[in-house]
Amino acid sequence: MQIVGLWRYPVKSLQGEPVARARFEEDGLLGDRRWGIRDERTGRILTARRRPELLGATAAYGEHGPSITLPDGRALAGPGAESDRELSDWLGGPVSLVPAAATEPGRAEFFRDATDDTSEPVEWTMPAGRYVDAAPVLVLTTASLRAAARVHPGGDWDPRRFRPNVLVDLDGEGWLEDDWVGQALRLGGAGVLPTQQCVRCTMVTRAQPGLDADVEVFRALARHHGGRLGVWAGVPEPGSVAVGDRASLAAAGSARPS
Repeated sequence: MQIVGLWRYPVKSLQGEPVARARFEEDGLLGDRRWGIRDERTGRILTARRRPELLGATAAYGEHGPSITLPDGRALAGPGAESDRELSDWLGGPVSLVPAAATEPGRAEFFRDATDDTSEPVEWTMPAGRYVDAAPVLVLTTASLRAAARVHPGGDWDPRRFRPNVLVDLDGEGWLEDDWVGQALRLGGAGVLPTQQCVRCTMVTRAQPGLDADVEVFRALARHHGGRLGVWAGVPEPGSVAVGDRASLAAAGSARPS
């Protein structure tokens, strides 16, 4: 198995950036989902579930905060009053670019019916420290993308639609990473532990640069794989990971290959 893609998303629900190398910290990739755009009227962190236009902007990581490029080309240099004004103008209401605070986990929401934006919204609280949905790292494999393409051949199964942190290339057929839950996984110089399958939502149906909206993507996953694709993982062994590094499974309870 080989790592063929790495991504980080400095601001939740904005486009992220592909990277050749990443540092895996104890709570996730360096710079990944450390910031969010907060609706000052509700206190919720905005996501592309509720505001799909977020996927039209791009964020890049910087030591002093993310830089953001809006769909019209405006560049925002990190957090601050000017960025908040530009974001508020873009989104049509008062918002702020805020860091994830370990003592105040972010609130967000999803639609009960992932194919119907008029269905009941359900609020949930994200884990502390980062604006992630369930766990620090999302791992996806090329095998599962091939399996998904077979059940919906008309869909575009570009990995960017599913916002993984790591894409692992491996031979074989089927949703192979499902079996990794509970097994340690070596990714280059880091060890991660898949803890649960990733349950998908309306995000995978959204249009984004280079990808059209497609509700059948979610429906295909729902019909053929319980709405799941990829696995969430923790990071028991921090380290550096690069595209081209080897990936390998280890014995349960160990972050090193047996």
